[in-house]
Amino acid sequence: MKTMIYALLAILASSTTVLAAGSAESEGNGFLVTLFLAFGALIIVFQLVPGLLLFGSMVKGLFIKPAQGKAKSDRAA
Repeated sequence: MKTMIYALLAILASSTTVLAAGSAESEGNGFLVTLFLAFGALIIVFQLVPGLLLFGSMVKGLFIKPAQGKAKSDRAA
């Protein structure tokens, strides 16, 4: 039984290099893969622009001085 297990393990260990080898070499990415990656890049860029604008507004709001007249409420009790 041990001999059979060792033989099976030896066959499986030696066949992994055969399974990892490709049958035909590809010559690069296809057009659809390039189109998909470009579409993903466009989504990231279009989400980055409004995010940077909001971040700039937040930083600007942190460093601006508040208006003097608007600080108190003018309600009568």
